[in-house]
Amino acid sequence: MGLFEKLKKGLAKTKNSMMGRIESLLHSFTKIDEELFEELEETLILCDIGVNTSVKICDMLRERVKREGVKDPDQIKDLLKDVITDMLGEDQPLDMSTTPSVILVIGVNGVGKTTTIGKLANRLHSEGKKVIVAAADTFRAAAIDQLEVWTQRAGVDIIKHNEGSDPASVVFDAMQAAKARNADVVICDTAGRLHNKKNLMDELKKISRIVHQQAEGCALEVLLALDATTGQNAVNQAKLFNEAAAITGIILTKLDGTAKGGIIISITDDLQIPVKLVTVGEQIDDLQPFVARDFVEALFE
Repeated sequence: MGLFEKLKKGLAKTKNSMMGRIESLLHSFTKIDEELFEELEETLILCDIGVNTSVKICDMLRERVKREGVKDPDQIKDLLKDVITDMLGEDQPLDMSTTPSVILVIGVNGVGKTTTIGKLANRLHSEGKKVIVAAADTFRAAAIDQLEVWTQRAGVDIIKHNEGSDPASVVFDAMQAAKARNADVVICDTAGRLHNKKNLMDELKKISRIVHQQAEGCALEVLLALDATTGQNAVNQAKLFNEAAAITGIILTKLDGTAKGGIIISITDDLQIPVKLVTVGEQIDDLQPFVARDFVEALFE
């Protein structure tokens, strides 16, 4: 199954829920008027697109309808597709421009962070990259054990210390190993909690400082893993993390298990943080780069 077909299958619940509601609404109107826009706005909010983004989408639609002289409510669907595509903007792939490149993965426990790291390691390894994973979530013993299982499945190296060790020391050793083994990528798991913003910021600053000391000028991604099934709660979580860390991208997990995939639109617009990766299943190869045009096609097709 190709990447697009996997995405389409993973988005089936969102498509059925979101597009079903929108099409039902548009078919109930015989003309385009303010009542239609108000009901569409409410429908988009119910589809986990968020209030601010839903209002913006409807404002853009009003402008397009007026400018193009559109009269038929059925034509709104194509305009909506164009508006969402424009809103998602250009795709932003992972920055892998240096050797090594470093990826820090952050996020609360339960979002699928550890399994996602395993899938990412597998993907990069399958692309011919030499990958080292740093088990820097040292506060949860199960995280280290779980990560070790995934790295074995992916066929990549892991650097780990005992539970309770200093996370930054694990990252230091991983960076040393990356230089010694000429690794292309270091992926760092980090503590799975937003214990408080200052502690998180201090910890990430310390890790980032070590990364740059060991590989000056290296490409550094800070990716926040979010659970798509939590809808707007994931957006709120992203806002909190973004206050504490310089997030460069989002990994949206469990997209196949929810009808709330519309939060991708909200995250991109409301937070101005690109979604870079999505998981669309439980298998090791079910993580893929986020391609905005494919996402929209899978929803509207």
